Amino acid sequence: MTLPVPEVEAIVRAAHEGQTDKAGRPYAEHLKAVADGVRACGGDEDQIAAAWLHDAVEDDALTEQWLHEAALSRRTKDIVLAVTKRAGEPPEEYAARILGTPGALLVKEADLAHNADPVRLAVLDEATRTRLTEKYARMRALLGLRSP
Repeated sequence: MTLPVPEVEAIVRAAHEGQTDKAGRPYAEHLKAVADGVRACGGDEDQIAAAWLHDAVEDDALTEQWLHEAALSRRTKDIVLAVTKRAGEPPEEYAARILGTPGALLVKEADLAHNADPVRLAVLDEATRTRLTEKYARMRALLGLRSP
């Protein structure tokens, strides 16, 4: 039996407790926005669970060992691992892994959409805002996504 999405949400919120995003907002707000974005675009339960978990391993909120042992579908685990950046990995390889994993593109697209939200970026200094805007646009291009 796999964990239902509300339980995944609770685990992730607890794991990211005290973490903030670049704008100083509680990190769980970003995770909720990505999960809501996946849901709004017709994502299924596996993708919504993966959206909640998409940064957990990368940010060391949960371990890869936890992910492997968790009562999650294989597909959810595969999506989370696909969208987890690896140290020193070229963006092209990262994008290829996402594109090669069924269901991962929708999660990454929702992540990029929230990360590139002008309201979120507006509170950052100009240099950071410019750097991140270029980074997100490049990843969208590598993934074959049109500009928001």
